[in-house]
Amino acid sequence: MEIRGPMQLPARREEIELETLDGLTLVGELALPEGRDPVATLVTLHPLPTAGGFMDSHIIRKAAARLPALADLAVLRFNTRGTSSPRGTSEGAFDGGRAEAFDVAAAMDFVDERELPRPWLVGWSFGTELALKYGRDHAIEGAVLLSPPLHRATDAEVAAWAGDPRPLIVVVPEFDDYLRPDAAAERFASVPEAVLIPVEGGKHLWVGEAQTRRVLTEIVAAVNPDALPLPTEWDGPVLVGA
Repeated sequence: MEIRGPMQLPARREEIELETLDGLTLVGELALPEGRDPVATLVTLHPLPTAGGFMDSHIIRKAAARLPALADLAVLRFNTRGTSSPRGTSEGAFDGGRAEAFDVAAAMDFVDERELPRPWLVGWSFGTELALKYGRDHAIEGAVLLSPPLHRATDAEVAAWAGDPRPLIVVVPEFDDYLRPDAAAERFASVPEAVLIPVEGGKHLWVGEAQTRRVLTEIVAAVNPDALPLPTEWDGPVLVGA
């Protein structure tokens, strides 16, 4: 059976809550490989909640639906403060990327408490701003940035990654609404170590199975390249509606 769309592959899935230092409870889910330990962990940071972003935004949802089975990855996804999804609503109110520093910290505390291995931040759009602004403060292996708009992360916050030994992977769609590859090369020039990956034909929202597969492949290439190429067929049980 071809892996595509809303297909959910087997995993151990657990509804979780994160507690922030400023006293809020955030809702989320942890997905783990079935019957084996993960080799690495994705801490996912969703797009802008005031524009419809949440833990079920499709690339993040599909990462949780597929990558525990296909790449032996743990996937943590959660709603940042004030954000709602079918899982529930996280307490608090959207703060434009400021108080969300506590949300990132709560996720990383959860990773530490559960002893989840080799955490990587994976941000999409607004989530890339959180990764850039706060990722350096935490014990991460690296960060993958999908469609970074660079609206809230300042030039100084980007440049602060220069010399950091942890990989910074920047995946930029050719037809992005906010930051296209040439402009991204200029904005990230202050971080010579950053790996800029332009995606021909890509768009900010990564709509369609071809773009989904490309994005998931770039994530796995950074985090667990031994799992490549990702299978496109699955012979076991599946759920529809991921």
